[in-house]
Amino acid sequence: MERSQQTATLISQAQVLEGAKGWQRAAFEELAAPLAHSDFPCVFSRNAFRKQLLKFAFVESAGSDGIRHLATALTEYVELSSAWDGRLDTAYPLVVLFSADAVNARTVAEYHSFGWRVLQELHHVDPEPWPKDVGKDPDSETWSMCFNGMPLFCNMSSPAHRNRRSRNLGAHFTLVINPRERFDFFAGETPSGRKVRANIRKRIRTYDGMPHSLQLGSYGVGALEWRQYGLTEENAERSDMCPFHPRISVEKEELPTE
Repeated sequence: MERSQQTATLISQAQVLEGAKGWQRAAFEELAAPLAHSDFPCVFSRNAFRKQLLKFAFVESAGSDGIRHLATALTEYVELSSAWDGRLDTAYPLVVLFSADAVNARTVAEYHSFGWRVLQELHHVDPEPWPKDVGKDPDSETWSMCFNGMPLFCNMSSPAHRNRRSRNLGAHFTLVINPRERFDFFAGETPSGRKVRANIRKRIRTYDGMPHSLQLGSYGVGALEWRQYGLTEENAERSDMCPFHPRISVEKEELPTE
C-alpha cells in the first residue's frame, strides 16, 4: 500500500526524479544505467525500476547519525512491506546509497567489510527481537539478516566490482534490500521458482561474461545467505567466516553520541 506522503528518510523513486540534487542525483543516474540495460540479470529490479517502484535512502555519513537515519528509513520500509499484498507491482525494493565521504574502501573486500559493519550497527539498534523462526548463527541455513522483526535479503554492490558487473551499480556503495519472503514467493523451491532462478543465472552469464557465483543458492537448501550478500569477483569456494555477530541481549543498544 502506498503512503500518501513520504518522509525525508524513505524516499520514492518519483521524488528522487523530481528533486534529487548533488551526489544523490549523480548516484541515482549511475544506478539507472545498469537497471535500464536489457541484459541486467535481476528481472525483478528491472521491473521495479521501469515502473518507478523503488524506494530510496541516502546516507551521508557512516557515523551514528548516518546509522540512525538508515535505521529510521529501514523501520519505515519494513512497516510498508509488512502490508504487502503479494503482487509483483507492489514489491518495492529499498535502495540504500552511501555518499563517497561515508565509505573509506577501494577493494571489493573493503566494501564488503563496510557493508557488514553497517548491518552489524543496524542490528545493535534494531527495535525488535530476532524472529524465533530465523537462525541466529550466520552459518545456519536458516539465517537471514533481520530488522524490526522482518527477515531481509541485502545485496551489496560496489564500484570495485569489475568482473562481476551485476554487482556494480555505480560509483557509490549500494545496499539493495528486499524482504526475504519475496524471494521465496517468486523464486523459491517450486517448479516456477527454479525456472526463474535458472533464467536469472543465464542472464548473469550474459551480462557479467562469466558464470554465476558458486555461492548463489536457495534459502534453507544448503546455501548460506550471508555469502550471497557480498559476492567476490572470482568463482571459487569460500571458507571465510561471517563478520556478523548476533547481540546477546534482546534489548536494543544505544549508539554512542558523536
